[in-house]
Amino acid sequence: MIWNNERVDEMSDATIYDIARKAGVSIATVSQVINGKGKISDKRRQEIYRIIEELNYRPSVIASALTGKKTFTLGLLIPDISNPFFAELARAVEDCGSRSRYSLVICSTDNKDDKVSGYLQLLQQKSVDGIIIGTGLEDIGILKPLLNKSIPVVMIAREMPGVQLPTVIVDDYAGGKQAAEHLLELHHQRMAIITEQPKVSSSRERLRGYSDAILSRGFELPDEMVKKTGENLLKDGKSRALELLTDSNPPSAIFCCNDMIAIGTLQAAKELGIRVPEQLSIIGFDNTILAAVTEPALTTLSQPTEMMGSMAVEILIRLSEGESAALERTVLKPDLVIRSSTAAAGNRALDG
Repeated sequence: MIWNNERVDEMSDATIYDIARKAGVSIATVSQVINGKGKISDKRRQEIYRIIEELNYRPSVIASALTGKKTFTLGLLIPDISNPFFAELARAVEDCGSRSRYSLVICSTDNKDDKVSGYLQLLQQKSVDGIIIGTGLEDIGILKPLLNKSIPVVMIAREMPGVQLPTVIVDDYAGGKQAAEHLLELHHQRMAIITEQPKVSSSRERLRGYSDAILSRGFELPDEMVKKTGENLLKDGKSRALELLTDSNPPSAIFCCNDMIAIGTLQAAKELGIRVPEQLSIIGFDNTILAAVTEPALTTLSQPTEMMGSMAVEILIRLSEGESAALERTVLKPDLVIRSSTAAAGNRALDG
């Protein structure tokens, strides 16, 4: 778990009395500015903000929580902060929250329900103003305590069947379909896919789109051409790719449901002496910072990470401020970024 302390430094020497004294206003006025309330002119409000920054004043989150006020703290649950996609997503959430003077608690869950449950309890104890969930979850009952307490929750990069919550996602089905169509245009016929665990809704949708596109063109996606990873995406991606590539009838192309799996697949191909893209085409998903620096550079589906993070935070802040909880479902489009890891289907047997 990572806590951004920008707002919650309780050891600051300055007090609300110091702010009021220097600004020449009452304590109540300073409190209204901090909480975004009151009929105060923009000029006076900005002057008080300037003094708050000058004196490095930081409101006590604990004191705010005990009095039932906003703590200006948000929680974010993601599977793994070491995954570049979720690191970039967390940064987008943090940047947007910071612009509205919110701090962020980041929790890595490994897509495990017990970790999700523990972190949700912790975030409630911290009296966060809202929670963004971007992790896989099997037992939706874990969310009931939050919903019963009317704690604002927004889903990001994941959907939760059976629970109606505001959601910001990319069109994973369309992304899977785009990946298949790109490979089909390159005349690939024996095509495989490596997905994450079934509990991860994004991978399920990418598999569905990929499969539908292949079947619609009269080709097949045999069961042995569908592999699933465990928790370690890089290591398991390599292992599943080795299984595919040492099959008696290996694929000429592999779609990986995220860039980490794709990098593992590149490692497997290198270990086996298979040239990419001459003998094997590989497509990833996410377009993380790593995709452009692999060798060869990775063809991948790009997610609008910054937009996703900003929209999720904006919805959550509106809900935390008492606006009606509209069940917004925002679906953004992925973009295919073609680089050097895909090419027209060749003859591996002759080339190898």
